[in-house]
Amino acid sequence: MIYKRLEQAGFAWPKVGDGVMRLSRVQFEALFAGLDWRRIHAPRPTPPTATE
Repeated sequence: MIYKRLEQAGFAWPKVGDGVMRLSRVQFEALFAGLDWRRIHAPRPTPPTATE
């Protein structure tokens, strides 16, 4: 169980349709810090460049 008291505003919590909310660890940490977790995405991998 986790408890967090925010000093300002609140959590950016979306509407839950089916009763299940899936977050990555990074998204959860952003939510818990009071940030907008919807703006947190994994970086896109960049393909390696050919070298001679």
